[in-house]
Amino acid sequence: MHAHLRATRRTPGALTLLLPTLLAACTAGQPATPPTAAASDPAPAEVDAARDELAALAAAARDRHLTARYTLTGTDGPARDVTVTRAEDGTWRVDVPAGALGGTADVSLATTADGLFQCGLPSAGRPQAASCVRLGDRDDAVPRQLDPRVQHPFTDWLEVLTDRRTPLAVSPATAPPGVAGSCYAVETTSASLNPPLDVGIYCYQPDGTPTYVRAALGALTLAGPPGPAPATAPLAGPVVVAEPLGLDAPSPSDSPSAGTP
Repeated sequence: MHAHLRATRRTPGALTLLLPTLLAACTAGQPATPPTAAASDPAPAEVDAARDELAALAAAARDRHLTARYTLTGTDGPARDVTVTRAEDGTWRVDVPAGALGGTADVSLATTADGLFQCGLPSAGRPQAASCVRLGDRDDAVPRQLDPRVQHPFTDWLEVLTDRRTPLAVSPATAPPGVAGSCYAVETTSASLNPPLDVGIYCYQPDGTPTYVRAALGALTLAGPPGPAPATAPLAGPVVVAEPLGLDAPSPSDSPSAGTP
């Protein structure tokens, strides 16, 4: 009886000693406290910052009025000089050497107050004088079968880059040697048969001057300091009623000399 009482009196002390051990055993198997959100914030914050920076630069590019020359490389054939004009009144013109007839004809794409035009320029594949064909209204897209794509980085793709609703992933990129400005890698984040722009690298100076674009169309590099912009973008020649020049080389049956002995 006395032994039992003595054991009962010792029980509270024993429990006191056992509690820390039991608590440690219960918590030993639990996973560590997950890291706070701050530990994973830098990458998303950097991506958001890059998206905002690029949108601001693209907006500046939309307001930038200039005449500039770019070197186009990375396509079939030698390097070509592309001339870009963004006029004070918002009209534009982009001259694309070897931009039609399988690379044998030079073309110019332009908008004026009267609409969207393609102009054939004198070249090896088209020796006659420059003339222009109306393709549609000023805000219409160039038909796919006529589209050399070189004009997009200076026209409608700027609107895509400024629209935060467009599903794009943007991250900082290293500028190629000799290229000034800030560069960004751009990818689309949704599967589409008609993506809003080409994925690639886009570089801009702080004033919105595009300095480099590398995309499916090739690489466009600013070839020198931009010049002043005209009041409005001039067409390369008179407007005529004719068929525009397609991208593909004409077949032998389309040649004026076809069937001639």
